[in-house]
Parts: sequence; C-alpha cells; structure tokens
Amino acid sequence: MMHDPSIADYLALDFELDRNDFGQLVLTTNDEQVHIGVVPVRAFPIEAPDEGISLVSSDGHELIWIERLTMLPPRLRSLVLEELAQREFMPEIRRLLAVSSFATPSTWQIETDRGSTELTLKSEDDIRRLGRHHLLISDRHGVQFLIRDLNQLDRHSRKLLDRFF
Repeated sequence: MMHDPSIADYLALDFELDRNDFGQLVLTTNDEQVHIGVVPVRAFPIEAPDEGISLVSSDGHELIWIERLTMLPPRLRSLVLEELAQREFMPEIRRLLAVSSFATPSTWQIETDRGSTELTLKSEDDIRRLGRHHLLISDRHGVQFLIRDLNQLDRHSRKLLDRFF
C-alpha cells in the first residue's frame, strides 16, 4: 500500500536540512543540535531506492531515518536527491553490444543509461546476482554497472551474458 504524503506528514518532521557555504548538508534537529556534513544513504538502493533513507553523521552514526522520500517536503527531498546523485555512480546497462572474448579477462562494449562505453571484466566472479532479475557487474576499475531487469535486455544481450554465468 502506497502512502501519499499529507501536510500532517510534513509538519511531523523533527529536523531541518540545508546546505552551508561549502555545499555540505547541515541537519538541525528540533532540540537544536547541528550536524555538519550529513550524508544520505539508501538502505535498499536497487530494490526500493525511494524507501529507507538514513541521514548519517560525518562519523557514520545514523541521525535520522526517512521511511519514504515522498514523506519529505519538496525542498528537503530535492536536497537529499541531489546529495545522493553526487555520491552514487552506478550506470545501468541497457544493451551488450559486443564482447572481446568469452574467457576472462574480456572487454565488453556496452550501452548504458549514460551513453556507450566499455568495461573490462576480470573474472566471472565480478558478476553478482541481486535477486532474480538484477545483476551487478564490477569492472577492473571498480566501477559497478547495474542490470536492473534481465528480462528487459534484448535477445542478443542476454545471449552474450549467458556465456558468463
């Protein structure tokens, strides 16, 4: 069941969030505690990216738990999403165009949601299943690529991918 935010949800917030002159997120609680350099962290970045967001202090302690981003007023939601976008870099693979070899290491020509690129797969162990339809693929530089839904890949891409696991 989806929860639609109401004015009451917005009024129930017990914190304020802003940016300082250095671009850091600053969390101020109702008891006037100020935390500089707060970082939002998704609990379920792939399965439920808009649910379960933790605002964490610069020393790694959770300060605020946000059940759903939609529960935040638009200005605060925008700040959290901006910060998440700066921290998270996980291109989503849309198509596999070609692979240099079916033995590793191999170079893959791919199309992502951010454009065409290539990745080098060091080993089959760098392909991890996340649930039934998701894959996380790490390249030799540590960049992680996501395949959100195997069933949405075209036939050619699935055929190439099947050779690796």
